[in-house]
Amino acid sequence: MLNSISYLWRDRTATRGFRAGVSLHGHTNQSQETLDFLANFGNQFPIVRPLITRLERRAEKTYGVRLDYARSYWTPPMTPKLAFDLESRQVEELGLAPMVSLTDHDNINAPMLLRTTVSARQIPVSVEWTAPYGGQQAFHLGVHNLPSAKATQWMEVFAEFTARPSDARLTALLSALNREPNVLVVFNHPMWDLYLVGKEKHEVLVNEFLQKNGQFLHALELNGLRNWDENRAVRRLAEQWNMLLISGGDRHGVEPNATLNLTNAATFTEFVHEIRRERKSHVLFMPQYAEPWKHRILQSTIDAVRHYPDFPLGSRTWDERVFHPDANGVVRPLSEIWPRGTAPRKAAAVIALVQLLGRGLVAGGLRFAWSDAHQLRLALGENEG
Repeated sequence: MLNSISYLWRDRTATRGFRAGVSLHGHTNQSQETLDFLANFGNQFPIVRPLITRLERRAEKTYGVRLDYARSYWTPPMTPKLAFDLESRQVEELGLAPMVSLTDHDNINAPMLLRTTVSARQIPVSVEWTAPYGGQQAFHLGVHNLPSAKATQWMEVFAEFTARPSDARLTALLSALNREPNVLVVFNHPMWDLYLVGKEKHEVLVNEFLQKNGQFLHALELNGLRNWDENRAVRRLAEQWNMLLISGGDRHGVEPNATLNLTNAATFTEFVHEIRRERKSHVLFMPQYAEPWKHRILQSTIDAVRHYPDFPLGSRTWDERVFHPDANGVVRPLSEIWPRGTAPRKAAAVIALVQLLGRGLVAGGLRFAWSDAHQLRLALGENEG
C-alpha cells in the first residue's frame, strides 16, 4: 500500500511526474441539501440567531407557512456543466489532464445530463449515497463509476434500502458493489458527526461499521471542507484499519475542490484499478485548504446565497435555489411562494448580513481572527508526510 500526501503551497513541484488530476466529490444544483446549516450558522454567529427566529415567525404570520426544515432544502448554485468546467479548469491549470467525478446526494442526474455533452461524455456515473446505519445514524458513501447499463437499477436499490434499512442488508449491498470490478466506494468524511449523535458514539459506530464492512470499502476520504483536526483523525483511522486515504473536495459553492488525487492513469477506470488493485493513492491539498477553516465555511455559505446574474434561469437568485412546502404542502422554490421582489425584509436582512461577513475589511478581519497558523505548522510537520 502506498499513501502519499502533499501540499501545493509547500511543494510547487508536487504534480511533477503525474499525468492527470482527479477531482472527486463535488456537488451541483441537482443535489438537495438540508437547511440545517441555517440553525448551525445561527449557533456559530449569535448575531444572526434572533433574525432567523423573527424570520420564522414572520413566515407563518404573513404567508401561512411554518418553516419546515425537514422537508425544505436548498440546491448549490452551479449547474452540472458549470461544476464540471470549474473542476476541470483547476486541474488543467496544474498542467494535468482532468478527471472529474460529481457526486450529488442520492441521485445521478448530473453525470447523466453531462454525458450528452461532448466535453464531458466520459464522466463517470457517480453518487453520494446516504446509507442509514445503526438506527439513528447514516454514513455518506461516495460510489464512483457505476456501470452505465446498471446505474439506474443501482439507484433504485439504494432508494429501496433507504426506505427499509437493515445493517445486514447494507453489508450485502456493499459486498455486491465490491464485486463490480470498476466501481470505487469511498467512505466520505468518516469522522464528521454529521447527525449529531455525539462524538464518542459516532466513533464507536464508525469503527463498528468498518469492522463489518471495511473489506468492501476502498478508501477513506480526506475532505476538502473539513478541518485539520478531523482530517488528521481520518488519517489515524486509516492507519488503524490499514486503509487507503483518498481526496474528496465536497464542493458546494463556487470554490473548486481543495483536495485532488494525482495519478498516471489514462482513464477513470484505470484510476479505480490503481486504488483498488495497486492500492496506491497520491493526495494533493490545494492552496485554498490553507485558508482558515471557519472563513472557508463562511465563504461557502455566502456562495449559497449570492446572486449569479450570468447563471441559467433557476440558479441566479438565492430564493430560486431554496425550496419549501407552500401553504398547501407542495414543495416549491421560495421565489414562487412569495411574489417577485417581495421577499420578507427579515429574510433580506439575514442574507445581507451573511454577505457582509464575507466582504472587504470584515472578511479580512475574520480571516485574521480565525487564523489556523498553528494548524498549518502541525499539518506541515514531518509526521504529515
